[in-house]
Amino acid sequence: MIKDNIGNTALEKHEALSRQYGTGIWIKEEYRNPGGSSKDRVAWYMVQDAIKYNKIPEGGIFVEASSGNTGISLALIARELGYQCKIFVSKSTSFEKILMLQRLGAQVEVCLNSNGPLDENSTQFKAKTFADQHPEAYFTNQYYNEANIEAHYQTTGPEIWRQMEGQVTHVLIGMGTGGTISGIGKYLKEKNPNIQIWGVEPINSIYQLIVQDMPIPEDQTKFDPIEGIGRTFIPGSFDPSVVDQVFQVSADKTKKIAHLFSHQNKQLTGYSSAAVLAALDEHAKVMNLKSSDRMVIVFPDHGDRYLEKLYSNKAGNKNGDLGFKHV
Repeated sequence: MIKDNIGNTALEKHEALSRQYGTGIWIKEEYRNPGGSSKDRVAWYMVQDAIKYNKIPEGGIFVEASSGNTGISLALIARELGYQCKIFVSKSTSFEKILMLQRLGAQVEVCLNSNGPLDENSTQFKAKTFADQHPEAYFTNQYYNEANIEAHYQTTGPEIWRQMEGQVTHVLIGMGTGGTISGIGKYLKEKNPNIQIWGVEPINSIYQLIVQDMPIPEDQTKFDPIEGIGRTFIPGSFDPSVVDQVFQVSADKTKKIAHLFSHQNKQLTGYSSAAVLAALDEHAKVMNLKSSDRMVIVFPDHGDRYLEKLYSNKAGNKNGDLGFKHV
C-alpha cells in the first residue's frame, strides 16, 4: 500500500553547498515520497482522520484547495482506498500538476486565486462551498486541519532527528500552509530548544509579520508568485511559536537560483526548494552560519512539476541541452 512507502525519505549531505557556504548542509529529499512530495504525509493523516471519525461516507469525495501537491497526494490515496477526489487549484498552478491530478482521476476546478476562505474567488472558499453543498463530500481543509501539523510532528521531525543523530543546529523550510515548519519545529524544539527553525516565503507574504508579532496591513500587497509558498491570510495550521525567523526572497532570485543549481548539480529543484536555496544565498551573512553548524534544508518536491514555469525557454532558460538527471 501507499502508506508503507510514505516517509523515511533520504537525508543526504550536500557537499557542494556545504563547501559554498562554509557549513554543513543536508537536504531532506521529500520528493522521494510515492506521490512525489512531502504532502503525502499530510494527505495520509487527513484521510485516515476522516475515515476513522466518519467524516466522509464510503466512496465519498475528498475535497481540497491546493497548489497541486496536496491534491496529487489526496488523489493518489483516495484512488487506492476507493474514494473520489475533487481539487480546487488557482490559475497559477503549474500545468504539470494539473495534468497529474487529472491522470489520477481527480476532478479539477481552476479558481482565480488562493487568498483564503473569505474571498469568493479563492480555492478555499470554493472548496468549502462545494463540500457544504454535497453531503457525500468532505473538505480536508489543509490550511486549518490539525493533521497537517501532526503529520510532520509524528514523522518528518523524528526522521530528521534520528537521521542527524540529534546533531542538527538549523532547519530551513519553505512556508505554504505552515504545517511542515510547525510540525518539524515543534518536535525538534522539544528535543533541543536551541535548534533554529527558519522559514522562507516570497516578498510581501505575511508569515514574517506574524512571527515578528507585527500588524498585517489590510491592503496587503500581492506577494511574489513562488508556487507552493506564501500567504495573504493566517492559516490555522501555522504555529508561530516554533519559528525563530522568516526570510523573504523574490521570484526572480528564486528562478535564477533554480537554473544555477540545476546546471551545477544536474538536478531539477522544485519551486519552493529553489526558494529555500535563494534564501540561503541571499541571507547567508545574516544567518551567520559557522563551520560547525549542521543545517537541514527541506526539498518538498521535484523540479519536474515546474518544467514550463522554471526550466523551459518560456521561463527564461536559453539552454536547451541541460543534461538533467531525475532523482
